[in-house]
Amino acid sequence: MKSILLSLSLASAILAGTAVAAPSSAPPPCPAVAPDGNDAAACKLADLLERMFITPEQGARYAASLRAAVGAGRYTQLSKDDAAKAMTADLQATAPDGHLRVWAVEPEAPSQGAAQGPARAPIPKLEQSGWITPGVAYIRINEFPDDTATTQAMAAFMADHATARALIFDLRTHHGGGLQQMDVMLPWLFAKPTRLVTMESPRAAEQELGSPLGDTPSLKPVPDDRMVRREHWVTPNADPRLRGAKVYLLTGPRTASAAEHFALAMKITHRATLVGEPTAGANHFGGQVDLPGGLAVFLPVGRTYDPATGKDWEGDGVAPDVAVPKEQALEWALTDLGLPKAEAKALSDSHKPTLPMERRQRR
Repeated sequence: MKSILLSLSLASAILAGTAVAAPSSAPPPCPAVAPDGNDAAACKLADLLERMFITPEQGARYAASLRAAVGAGRYTQLSKDDAAKAMTADLQATAPDGHLRVWAVEPEAPSQGAAQGPARAPIPKLEQSGWITPGVAYIRINEFPDDTATTQAMAAFMADHATARALIFDLRTHHGGGLQQMDVMLPWLFAKPTRLVTMESPRAAEQELGSPLGDTPSLKPVPDDRMVRREHWVTPNADPRLRGAKVYLLTGPRTASAAEHFALAMKITHRATLVGEPTAGANHFGGQVDLPGGLAVFLPVGRTYDPATGKDWEGDGVAPDVAVPKEQALEWALTDLGLPKAEAKALSDSHKPTLPMERRQRR
């Protein structure tokens, strides 16, 4: 499992582990199936979820549902795409999860000279960064990718706007990612070392898949026999100019995964005001694992939570401090900073996201 895995789609990793014996109270194992078909994929996934899902009881329910479907022949004659959709539907019907889904792996790109459709324009990770009004810096963030160039761009944004009296981070179209960009933003905003959130995953998952979080300096290990637990800390940099700046996070139902990590960290430390609507509720982090028969799954193996309460945001999302329709969140923040309502509305209208703010349906 590759480095930090908080987003909704990440590079694949192959699981190589030995299945453990099921307890006597567990449902019967999958029947003998072909080694590379849909049923083999479902059986493999049942094994993974039973042993590695962040909540053991829920993982056992997922496994039972998949095995029952295999026994009934539900996936056998389906195409890969339809089988993936059916497995995802069965899992979500058993217990909703903001990340868990199965899909058919896309075929390799055609060789040069083969007919190809029109290329899709890349989705920008950062948009409309700059001074939205004198003294107020604004940036829309669509993703926290595993990408050095984006990290450098975020570091430059913070340095270039270090004289701001206020910062507005627009997360309304942010679908997730990792910690790289957060870890260059946060040191500007805090005056002392601060614990943000805690992240944990079963030790068995880390032993078989590798760490889903990688070797990240801002994560401090916490001893525990059963779980691998890490605390996310921020250490201030040497420049104090933004420590007193007001900070706003704009949120909505598409604000997901790593964006929710950022939102919760800023909310519980009282370092930012969250404005808009509750976030997506996609907490459980993990990564892509290949399955037999050309399928793959985003396997949730960990959770992130408030260390003071032990609560995460799975299913519920992170609630805003100021609840307004997501379309009006930027206008509200600008008005709160003293801009006349008409000017705030005009600036908000000119900074509408290029991506939809609604949560997308799973495939």
